[in-house]
Amino acid sequence: MALVPPPAQPSLDAPSSPTPAASPGTRRHGSGRRSLSVVDAVCVLVGVVVGVGIFGFPPMVARYAATTEIYLGLWIVGGLVMLIGALCYAELGSAYPDHGGEYLYLNRAWGPRVALLFAWARGTVMQTGGIAVVAFLYGGYAQQWMPLGRFGIAWHAGLSVIALTLLNMAGARTSRTLQRILTALTLLALIGLIAAAAWLAPGGLPPSAAGDAVTAGIRDAPIAGSLGMGMVFVLLTFGGWNEAAYLSGELRNPARNVSRVLFLGTGLVAVLYILTNLAFLRLFGLEQLREADAIGLDVMRVVAGPYGAWVLGILICCTALTTMNATIMTGARVYAALGRDVPRLAPLARWSQAGRAPIAALVLQAGLTLLLVLYGAFTPNGVEAMVAVTAPAFWLFMTLVAGSVWRLRRLDPDRHRPFRVPGYPFTPMLFALTCAALAVASALYAGAGTVLGLLIVAAGWPLCRLYSQRATAAV
Repeated sequence: MALVPPPAQPSLDAPSSPTPAASPGTRRHGSGRRSLSVVDAVCVLVGVVVGVGIFGFPPMVARYAATTEIYLGLWIVGGLVMLIGALCYAELGSAYPDHGGEYLYLNRAWGPRVALLFAWARGTVMQTGGIAVVAFLYGGYAQQWMPLGRFGIAWHAGLSVIALTLLNMAGARTSRTLQRILTALTLLALIGLIAAAAWLAPGGLPPSAAGDAVTAGIRDAPIAGSLGMGMVFVLLTFGGWNEAAYLSGELRNPARNVSRVLFLGTGLVAVLYILTNLAFLRLFGLEQLREADAIGLDVMRVVAGPYGAWVLGILICCTALTTMNATIMTGARVYAALGRDVPRLAPLARWSQAGRAPIAALVLQAGLTLLLVLYGAFTPNGVEAMVAVTAPAFWLFMTLVAGSVWRLRRLDPDRHRPFRVPGYPFTPMLFALTCAALAVASALYAGAGTVLGLLIVAAGWPLCRLYSQRATAAV
């Protein structure tokens, strides 16, 4: 329930006068220009999704798949889940185009308390944690070429965060140009890998008895549990497609183009990932894929020989930088939306004079990310710890976003919706149930990390008090 009665919603396509009681989602002067084309936004979406996960998670998925058919089926189902989610986001994004994305949807559907808790969780852990994870993966490869001492990986991670943040502060044009270049390099490299697998005969790793043991363990495990855990890792690999929601406020003609961006982006990613996994299976086979600890290195050894590892290092660095740049670009938008709604955080809503970037929001995001990098530098496995803490909260809020499609049709029936989810209400219901199941599965996987993650979310409750004070003052 909202803390104050929802005011009449102004048009989101034109700036409104900045008043203390402006409703969340209302665009203001200086909040940025609609400068992103469909190609730019697709590059951001693909750049966020297509990252280092495709070289890390396939062996984990294979360990929960008893047959090749089940393995491929998990990836196909993962692509379908992403497409169903894209349908829901297309309706929300075309009807409510704004920099706030999910923050705006949750506020309108479930009230400011839920929206502010989401903004807190995303800003403190979910988004910054995702950036830090990729930064550490980048640092691991960069350290091989340019050693920086005992904490070299953390140094590389921190420097990459600073460099890409400064790039985004220079404006969307500079950032999106780099995004196009890095995305193109990533796609060309993966397409080259797929083409090489199509021409080369199966080679792979030498067989071992370990594969039989893994296969036996899978066959003895409960089918539902195995498929559930396999799907968790599949959707971790597909993760990030929803970031396009934060670009709708800067997208040209968002009513028409939001759905195009989501369909083109998710479709491209799904096809690319399925073809990449077919390449893995052709090169290694399912049992040898299960045993691979560094699938990328093994692929390059088979395809290009011992010098392939150097090529792979460049590829992974490109994919990591692509993901980081896109995530930094979209992540700062939720801080800007939060500053727009909470007066004490108003500096976060300020954009550069030319309206090209939310400077304060980018600085805050970088600062929180660097704190996580510092924490990770002194832990044995900070990446796994952060994933365990963030995943349950992420899927919990995604469940609420899926429910927003249904709830907003009831609360705001007269709203113009340029795109409507086909198969309503079953499509958003299916997506919500899937997200809820993944929240439970990831919580069971995270264990004690779930408690820590929920405590971090609960620590954002004082933001609701700030909003309450603003609402009271407005009255």
